[in-house]
This record gives sequence, structure tokens and C-alpha cells, in this order.
Amino acid sequence: MNHYPIFTQLHQRKVLLVGGGQVAERKASALLQAGAQLKVVAQQTTSRFQDWFAAQQAEHIATEFSPALLSGVFLVVAATNDPALNRQVFLAAEAAATFCNCVDQPACCSFIVPALIDRSPIQVAISSGGHAPVLARLIRQQIEKLLPFSIGKAAALAGRWRTQVKQTLQHLSERRRFWEQLFQHSRFSQFVASGDEKAAESLLQQQLNAHQPLTQGEVVLVGAGPGDAGLLTLHALQALQAADVVLYDALVSAEVLELVRRDALRISVGKRCGNHQVQQQQTNELLVKWAQQGKRVARLKGGDPFVFGRGGEECAVLQAAGIPFRVIPGISAGLGATAYAGIPLTHRDYAQSVLFITGHQQLAAQSHGWHTLAGAQQTLVIYMGTLTAAEISRQLIAHGRAATTPVAIISQGTLPQQTVSTGQLHQLASLAQQAATPALIVIGEVVSLRQQLAWFQTSSAHESVAAA
Repeated sequence: MNHYPIFTQLHQRKVLLVGGGQVAERKASALLQAGAQLKVVAQQTTSRFQDWFAAQQAEHIATEFSPALLSGVFLVVAATNDPALNRQVFLAAEAAATFCNCVDQPACCSFIVPALIDRSPIQVAISSGGHAPVLARLIRQQIEKLLPFSIGKAAALAGRWRTQVKQTLQHLSERRRFWEQLFQHSRFSQFVASGDEKAAESLLQQQLNAHQPLTQGEVVLVGAGPGDAGLLTLHALQALQAADVVLYDALVSAEVLELVRRDALRISVGKRCGNHQVQQQQTNELLVKWAQQGKRVARLKGGDPFVFGRGGEECAVLQAAGIPFRVIPGISAGLGATAYAGIPLTHRDYAQSVLFITGHQQLAAQSHGWHTLAGAQQTLVIYMGTLTAAEISRQLIAHGRAATTPVAIISQGTLPQQTVSTGQLHQLASLAQQAATPALIVIGEVVSLRQQLAWFQTSSAHESVAAA
């Protein structure tokens, strides 16, 4: 994040505007609407400026800019057609520790002015950080279509009731749920849109009187996918935005965590091979603890909760504790990472089945059924198998799989730093030693199709091919 977004209160604050042309006029109009005490430094101005001066809405300083004019000024805007003068204003503002914006000169800005959607008191700001203001404006136009004009009236009405709601509902989480119920699951917004504010307030009062605090929350097991935040489902995003507490795994990417509601409590319960930061029993206890306190808990898991994610165990614990829960599926790494690597899991000519297994357990156990795993015309996808890659390779070859069978190891699947190493089954151990983790092993003839499907590979993927 290159800029910290803020909305500044300018009411009755002194603002200095340097410039008197049409661009400065647009800036002045917005500053006056925000209630600023505007001083305009310009020897020549447009007729609209003259109207503002005549109505004493702004003060005209018909001189050249001087750093002394910054005394007592809250912020300054330079909007002249002289880049050198704008830079002079910026440097003077920097020396005076005053916020400054120079129009169309990002390097001379300590703050930027975003594209704005104004449904006062609701405001939505879109910024490109000065890189692509036209793109920001186009995004604003798209969002404008989604927001009803009455949303500002709804916010203003809610604001008048905020104190009463706060006095009635003592806990922040209860107030949040009350407002969510009012805005999303009642006719409140419809009444406001139709202009019937009396009916809207009556409904608000009824719901406030009838509101019952929750003594028990719920848990949502959310599949975070293999890493790329764009692969989250809509339901998963909604759950992350609604959660009061989020327990997340080590494999959940930073991009996905950025989508969690800002004020939600985040708790890492990550487990990586050889480093169990939090034991499963502790995770189970945390889920029950927070839900019993009436919190909405999101259990955020890499991939899919029910694919090697121990989601079934956690659901059983919640069921035994009488806590309501639901599961939101996610794209498993076996599906997402292979797709991003350009490797189809099945193919009419090469593989009629696919098996998903984990490789971190004792592979010598007969329960693995090596004869089944070594079968031809199938794809084998192995999670957490890099540490046991040598044993996997030895057993598969010993049970009939050709030593020349194509293999791939996909590291950091679906992320910009994804890498794909390919080779043959007898080379699997050496490939695994070089692979970054987390990694996914793919074994089968479908791996050879990766070269033919190169057009499908993400531009960020890097391939290293083992020597034959």
C-alpha cells in the first residue's frame, strides 16, 4: 500500500490554493463543498473565482506565491500550468510540514486526491496512486452504477440512531450484527429509497426492541484455495468479511489474508511439516471457545477444508460441542496448482483416473497399496511428499511404474513466484531436494502435455527441466 487512505475534515480549516485557471477552479469547487476556508493565490482568475470572491466564499491573494503564505494553513494545493512554480510550492510545504498536492505532478504530492463517489455521508474513493487517474475514473463509473442514490439517506438516518443503538446494545459485535440485519435483511433500505423515512425509523425501532443477543456463535470452515486470492469463491469472501475471529493455516497466502475484515481478530494456527506451531487439539479448543462467546468464527484453510485439511475432524468437534457450523469449499491445490502449471489431471489418451494422496506418512505401510498407486493410465498427485520423494520413487518403480514416467514438482502453486520442475520418475528425489515448499508432486504421462499446453502457463511460472 503506497498511500494511507484518509478522509480529511476541512470544515473551517485554512486551505491555500495556488492557481486561478480552470483546473484550479475545479479544485476550489470541491474544497469549498468540503467547508474549507479557502485562500486563492493568483494574479489572474476565472470569472467563477470572481463570483466566489464577491460572495466572500473565498479570499483572493493577488500576489506571487511566497512561503510566508503557508502560515496557519492546514493543507495547500498547487494547480498552475507552471511545473516549476508547483514544485516551489511543494518544497515550501514540505519545509513547513504541511500537506501538499500538485496537480498532475505525483512526485510533488504528500497527498493525492482520489476519484470520488459522493453519496454523502457515504463516500467511496478510488485511487491509482497517481499512476493512472483515467483508470481510477473508469472504475468509479462502474461502482457508481452499483450504489443506489438513496444509500446516503440511509446512512444519515442510521447516524441519527447510532447513539441510541449504542446505549441499547452494549457490545460491538451485537451492534454490528444489528446493523447488518437492518441493512441487508429488512425493508429498511426500501423504505428510505421510497422516501418513507417514518416507516424506516419505525422498522429500526421494532428491530432494536426485538433484538436478542446471541449467546453462541457459529464456525465457518472456509477453503482459501491454493494461494491466488482470485480463486476464492464469493461465499468465502463474504464469510471473511463477516467473521469476528479468523483462525488461519500457514498455507493461507498473504493476499487472501488481506481480504479479512480489518477489525477481525486473526489467530495463526499454522502447521508445517516438522514445525507444529499450534497442535490440532488447541485449534479445536479455540474454535469452541470463540463460538461459545457468540463470535462468528472463520476457520480459514489452504486449499479445500475436506481435502487433507482435517476439516472433518474439526466438524466432529463442533458437532459434539453443539456449535452450528458450515463448510465453504475451496479449490484444492491439486486442482489449482496443476491448472496454473498447464498440466491436465486426466486425458483421454493418457490418464483415465487421478489419485490424491499425502506423502508425509510412513510410506512403508501396506495401506498405501503400492500396486494400485503404480498403475498405468492414471495420474498420481501427492501432497506433502518432498521429504519422502526418494521412497515414493523407489516404491512406484518397484511395483511396476516405468522409471521414465514424467513427473513435475509445483512449488508455491498459483502464486506469482510459482515454479515448476519436470523430469522423470527416477529423478524425483533430486528434483524434490531442489524444490521450494510448499510443493505438490504430479506423476503421470499427463505431465508431458505441459510442453504442448505452454500457451496456458501463467507468465510468472518458471520451469526447470531435469537433465535426461
